[in-house]
Amino acid sequence: MTTRLLGLLLGGALGLAAGPALAHHAMGGGTPGTAMAGLLSGLAHPVIGPDHLAFVVGIGILSAFARRGWVLPAIFLAFGAVGTAIHLGSFGMPSAEILVAITVLLMAGAVWFRRQAPFALLGALCGLGGLAHGYALAESIAGAEPSPLAFYLAGLAVVQFAISLLVREAVLRATSRKPVMAERSEAAAAAAMLLVGLVQLSG
Repeated sequence: MTTRLLGLLLGGALGLAAGPALAHHAMGGGTPGTAMAGLLSGLAHPVIGPDHLAFVVGIGILSAFARRGWVLPAIFLAFGAVGTAIHLGSFGMPSAEILVAITVLLMAGAVWFRRQAPFALLGALCGLGGLAHGYALAESIAGAEPSPLAFYLAGLAVVQFAISLLVREAVLRATSRKPVMAERSEAAAAAAMLLVGLVQLSG
């Protein structure tokens, strides 16, 4: 069950990799106009975007092997808020989509070397990823009224934190019960993230 959860999340990311434009069109391409629309858009964006989903899943995997694992999702969310603020403040981030793809590729490497990677390096990756992904995810909410904007950001934070914690729990349980299967699942996850990053980079 625990490894199946990880497989389902990554399978969804791979299945969506062929249609990366979905990541910014949870509301059919329109800016949310109500609080509910903003909330639903925020909840959906990290799930329907293969690059965002892959990165958040990667954070969950890494947090299972870090001593202060819960800090990694917190770093990602904090820097994600900064990235969103940069976008909403009309400050440009050159080649943001390319940077997002690069962070996914870096995450693939971090998951592959998860036991050897220093915590400081993982924290820096989560911070960089937060900036890039937060900036990109703000595209669909730019120009929205304060209420849908606030609910969008709340939904975004909740779903990303929830996914990372669910994956962390799945990895911890799988590692304690079926360590060999867990190792294979984590290696497959790294390969899936690599593929998602390459597809996004080439797109």
